[in-house]
Amino acid sequence: MPKALVIDPAVTRQRDSLAVPPIPVHAYDVPFADALTLHGAETLRDALRHMVLIREFESMLASFKATGAYRGVDYAYRGPAHLSIGQEGAAVGAALALAPEDYTFGSHRSHGEFLAKGLGAIARLPEAELDGIMARQDGGRLREAAETAVAGEGRALAETFLMLGFLAEIFMRATGFNGGMGGSMHAFFPPLGCYPNNAIVGASAGIATGAALRRRLAGEAGICVAHAGDGATGCGPVWEAMNFAAMGQLSTLWEAPFDGGLPVLFFFTNNFYAMGGQTSGETMGWDRLSRIGAGVAPNALHAETVDGTDVLAVADAVARKRALLVDRQGPALLDVECYRISGHSTTDANAYRSRDELKLWEAHDPIARLATSLIDAGALAEDGLAALEEEAGRRIEAVTRAAVDEALSPSVDIVAHPVLIGDLMFSGGETPVPDAPSTLTAPREASAALRKLARKSRAGRDADGAPLSPMRAITLRDGLTEAILDRMERDPRLAAWGEELREWGGAFGVTRGLSDVLPYHRLFNAPISEAAIVATAIGHAMAGGRSMVELMYADFIGRAGDEIFNQLAKWQAMSAGQLKLPVVLRASVGSKYGAQHSQDWSALIAHIPGLKVIYPATPYDAKGLMASALASDDPVVVFESQRLYDRVEQFRHAVPAESYTLPLGVPEVKREGRDVTVLTIGPSLYPALDAARDLAALGVAAEVIDARSLVPFDYAPVLASVARTGHLLVVSEASERGSMAQTLAATVTRHGFASLKAAPIVLGAPNWIVPGAEMETTYFPQAHDIVDAVTAEFYPDRKPNRRGVRDWDGLSLARRGL
Repeated sequence: MPKALVIDPAVTRQRDSLAVPPIPVHAYDVPFADALTLHGAETLRDALRHMVLIREFESMLASFKATGAYRGVDYAYRGPAHLSIGQEGAAVGAALALAPEDYTFGSHRSHGEFLAKGLGAIARLPEAELDGIMARQDGGRLREAAETAVAGEGRALAETFLMLGFLAEIFMRATGFNGGMGGSMHAFFPPLGCYPNNAIVGASAGIATGAALRRRLAGEAGICVAHAGDGATGCGPVWEAMNFAAMGQLSTLWEAPFDGGLPVLFFFTNNFYAMGGQTSGETMGWDRLSRIGAGVAPNALHAETVDGTDVLAVADAVARKRALLVDRQGPALLDVECYRISGHSTTDANAYRSRDELKLWEAHDPIARLATSLIDAGALAEDGLAALEEEAGRRIEAVTRAAVDEALSPSVDIVAHPVLIGDLMFSGGETPVPDAPSTLTAPREASAALRKLARKSRAGRDADGAPLSPMRAITLRDGLTEAILDRMERDPRLAAWGEELREWGGAFGVTRGLSDVLPYHRLFNAPISEAAIVATAIGHAMAGGRSMVELMYADFIGRAGDEIFNQLAKWQAMSAGQLKLPVVLRASVGSKYGAQHSQDWSALIAHIPGLKVIYPATPYDAKGLMASALASDDPVVVFESQRLYDRVEQFRHAVPAESYTLPLGVPEVKREGRDVTVLTIGPSLYPALDAARDLAALGVAAEVIDARSLVPFDYAPVLASVARTGHLLVVSEASERGSMAQTLAATVTRHGFASLKAAPIVLGAPNWIVPGAEMETTYFPQAHDIVDAVTAEFYPDRKPNRRGVRDWDGLSLARRGL
């Protein structure tokens, strides 16, 4: 779309052939003596010790799952244990080449990667910094437990602190790194660069990419590593993330110092199995995983296949890729081949592989390989490995005893705090627009679109009270635009991306004109990759930024289902409130385009705990609620009706030019009445107002309340209205079955039952596909449908002598799809 990139047929139509750069496979060939000189004997002995600690840690978990005991400690561990025994060389080798400031994002099988990164950071950070990290964590409570568990100080104490905090989290104890809210597959500890593990296969790819974006925009040192298994190469979101990190615009359009491929390393721990399905030869099309890099970028993502059983080969490869990323030549891909000795999980019977295959890999144990090399070089005593194993057993036993000790590692007390998890769902925090200089690249007046907006009337009616044309007055679209621009101008942490968001101004013009005053790195077009759009927004926010992304149509939410439902909605609570996710996700609710582009999925989003949801219907509300969403430190999903973009203000004298906020969750009375309460969601407000005028002619005074927000939702104004009217009708354009309208009606019935004179009515769309434009008025509730519902159910003596297209009386529940 940018005019600077000309599509020249003279170039694109040339006869040519594509060449793929060579992809090295097991190319590491450094003599051990040279590696010993490079790293030093102490560093390599430490690497061996780290691998031994990791294996003993995981063997402890395996023992608990198999027998309920470990070294005389009885404990019934009921959680998951996806072990990486045999893969320690990959984890420790990577950590050997990473800096403390680098971030790693894990998978469901990332105990080893978590511990390796933490142990590596502890080995490199100054002891004073380690002391500060331990003192700040949970007010020093975990440090005290670590000191009690294992005598030691300095780095030794920090290692105990790491292992105890991780194990306490796995055991869901209050002293765990996530306060017991994350567990085995979701643990993290950012002070040591250990960002979240992730239970969803491949999910860290997009999140790590977003964190890398934030690091680039913030000018921070360090790279991000996305850990995944070989099975993740079958997941679409992984491919989306790799493409996002390699977008051409990063080099062709973005200006220094923000240009260049993103500093993210896609590190595939390839153990040849995705659970029980063998990847190469069975479930995937590739023979070598590294081959997939050639399908993403001309440089094949600098892809390479590495021997993951050789800790030195892994360290060498990661060091070389890290140098490329720091030099702005990212992203990069590593296929790290190793072998999982343990099963996929502790219930794995190994039915998919033979004993002979397992035996073949015994000679390639990463611990034995490094130990043998050190002994042969005279850098480790003959009994050195046995001594390390004995020491690891003692340390892990001590850590384990502390982790199961209620005095040192108390369980999460849900009995005493029954709403503890509920209190963690939202931070409730807000970050006001910073009082900072403008970050615009040009004054607003430099944009023709913004000049046109500035000339519009702030009021929606003329002097005689007649509605103004959307060409002359501020519309709902304009209110959104102003709120977004006000925030982006003053908050350099906020970046926005989505489908056609820049020059096009978004498919429906909400960001029109912003490209004239904002640089590419603050506002850019994303690939048509809904999963990556949302996942990168999460990572960007997790790493300290603020994100606003657009999916164009609400119907496309399904393409980002995991990212919205399992990632965006959950990380604040799974972190016990330590992580903040200031993400605004915009999605328009379509019109005229039929079944796949006109669905109201607000109930689907509202159903997922951890997401705030707003659905403004007026310009004033749109501007104020969007400003609040952008200020929120919690994730907010904004539904925008395409039929309302051109609505002008009808309820207030004017939409203020200055920035303002409105509280999320507070419905507002748009028309007062005494006979029936009509609660509307989104665009249903306007047919409800038309119906209220028709009802008034029949002697029924309807009070119309606009929900404005769905999560949170303050029921007090609605209950107060029902207490006056005795009747409730909830109107929505969403399908009735399972809708938010049903939830609202049920809750009002429960808490306002004494005030009700009749059962509430829910009037929504039928549970059918959305038809095309010609039939929309027969599908979405219209004013006459509302009049019919009110008079038929609440005031039959006022029933008009006509029937709308919805003759529900003559249609069975089954026919209606209920």
